[in-house]
Amino acid sequence: MGRAAEMTGTTPGFLRSLGEHGLITPLRSDGGHRRYSRYQLRIAMRARDLVDQGTAIDAACRIVILEDQLEEALRINEELRRSRHGQEPEADT
Repeated sequence: MGRAAEMTGTTPGFLRSLGEHGLITPLRSDGGHRRYSRYQLRIAMRARDLVDQGTAIDAACRIVILEDQLEEALRINEELRRSRHGQEPEADT
């Protein structure tokens, strides 16, 4: 956890609080150490940026969750557009 905190420019306590707010849930090693993915570290850095700008941590976590959901929805929407475009018959002109 110390290394993850160092990499994200935060403290171990901040990373624990992100877990308490449900933003990230790190895996645990056999020895019980928290193991963060690169994606989780990016999420933690985004939350840190928001908190540094004065956003409350619970609000920052919610914002990051909503941003992530929006990004996923846009990705799915684009995939649907592409698949529909490939299946539509060409118009007669």
